[in-house]
Amino acid sequence: MRIVMFNLIPSYTYDVNQLFRFIIKRNELLIRLRYYASAGIGMFIIFSYFILEINFSSDQLLALFITNIFILFYNIVFNIINESDLIKTDPKGFNPLHFSLLQIVLDLLCLGILTYFTGGIESPFFIFFVLHMIIGSLLLPWFIIYSLAVIIVFWFSVNSFLEYMNIIPHHKIAGLFEFSLYDNIYYIIISLSAFAVVMFASVYLANSIARSWSLREQELSIALNKLNEAEKMKQRYTIGVVHEIKTPISAVQSNLDIVLQKYVGPISPPVEEKLSRARVRTDEAIQIIDDVLKVSKLKLTEEIKKEDIDISALTEKIIEYRKAQAEYNNQYLYLYDLRHEKKHVQGDPYMLELALSNLIGNALKYTNSGGTIEVVLDNYRNNRELLIEVCDNGIGIPESEQNKIFSEFFRATNVKQKSYEGTGLGLTVVKQIVEQHHGKIIFQSPSRLADEKGKGTCFKITLPLEDKN
Repeated sequence: MRIVMFNLIPSYTYDVNQLFRFIIKRNELLIRLRYYASAGIGMFIIFSYFILEINFSSDQLLALFITNIFILFYNIVFNIINESDLIKTDPKGFNPLHFSLLQIVLDLLCLGILTYFTGGIESPFFIFFVLHMIIGSLLLPWFIIYSLAVIIVFWFSVNSFLEYMNIIPHHKIAGLFEFSLYDNIYYIIISLSAFAVVMFASVYLANSIARSWSLREQELSIALNKLNEAEKMKQRYTIGVVHEIKTPISAVQSNLDIVLQKYVGPISPPVEEKLSRARVRTDEAIQIIDDVLKVSKLKLTEEIKKEDIDISALTEKIIEYRKAQAEYNNQYLYLYDLRHEKKHVQGDPYMLELALSNLIGNALKYTNSGGTIEVVLDNYRNNRELLIEVCDNGIGIPESEQNKIFSEFFRATNVKQKSYEGTGLGLTVVKQIVEQHHGKIIFQSPSRLADEKGKGTCFKITLPLEDKN
C-alpha cells in the first residue's frame, strides 16, 4: 500500500529533480555534521567535568549522556536510510524534503532537551536553535520553517516562565554564574525578546536567500531546456538539409561511374582524367555530408545503447578492415593487447567502432609511406579502466594549434599545406562518443614513436570497465 505524504515542494519549483538533487546533498552534509556534533557534546561533558570542574547533577549527566547516545543512534539510522531505496524522488512519496524535515525535527527535540538540562534560559546551548533554523531555512519551504520557529520561541518562552514560577525544576550548571538569572523577570523578558527577534530575522534572511537562489536555478534550468530544444531543432534541420544535398551528389556520382566505365561509349584520356578527378571530389563531398550527419545524430542521441563489448575483437575487426589501406601506403599497422585481465566494456559497439576507426583512419592518412601505426590495449587505474592508445609517427600536430584539435571543422595548418582532404569533424565525433561512454580522450604530439620520419601523435582513450562483482 502506497502512503501519500504531505507535499513540501514549493509552488515556484520548475525542475523537481534538480531540487531533490540539491536537498540530497544537503541531507548528506547534515548527517556528517551530526557526527561532529555528537563528538562535540561528548567533549563538552568531559572538558566541563574534568577541566572546568563543573559539578553536573546526576540528572544532568544522565540526560546529557542519553541524549547524545540517542543523537548518535538516530544519525546512524538516518545514514542507513539515506543509502537505501526508502527515499524516493516522488513529490507524493517519502522524498528528500520529508527526510530533511524529519532530521530537523529530531535535532530540535534533542537540542531542547540539552538546553533544558543545562540551565534553560541560562544555557549556552540555546543559541544553537538559531543556527539550526538557518540550516533548516536552506532546506525546507517557508511555511514549514516559520511554523518551527514559532513553536521553538513559544516552547522556550513557556519553559522559561515555568522555571521562573518554580512549576518545573531548574537545572543550573553549577559554577557557570555567580548568581541566578532564570528567576530575574527582566532578564527573561529581554532575553526572550532578543531571541525571538534574532530567530525570525535569521529565518527570514536565510529563507529569502534560499528562495532567491532556488528561483534563479529554476530560471537557468528553464533557459537551458529551451537552448537544448533549440539545439535539437537545429540538428534536425541540418540532418534534413544535408540529406537532401546528398541525393543529387549521389546521382552525379552514378552518372560519372556510367561514363567512366564507358557504358555510353569511349572517352578520350584527357576527358577521362577530368571525370576521374570529379569522381574523387564527389566521394569527398559525400564523406563530408556523412561526417556532418554523424555529428548531428550524435548531438540528438541522449542515451547510448549499452551492451557487453569485447574491445579486442572490435579492434581486430577495424585493423583487418584498414590493413589493405596500410599495405597500399606501405605502412606498418600493429595491434598490441597488453592487458593481464580482459574485461568487457559497456557501450554501443557501433559508436565505439566509429570512434576507433576514425582515429586509426586519421593515423593512416597523416602518416607518410614507410611509417608506423600502433594500437595498444592496456589496463588502467588498477584495472578499473581500459586504456586504448593509437600512436603514429606521422606529421603530428603543431604545438600552437593543439588546444583547438577537438573543435568542429578545425584542420591544422600542416594538414592543409599538404592538401589532405577532410572536414575537421572526425575528432569532434570521437570526443563526443568517448564522453557519452563516460570516458576521456587526451593526446600527445610529438608521440612516443617520433623519429626522423615524423613527429607523430598519440591519442589515448580511457573507458570505465564493467565489473561483474
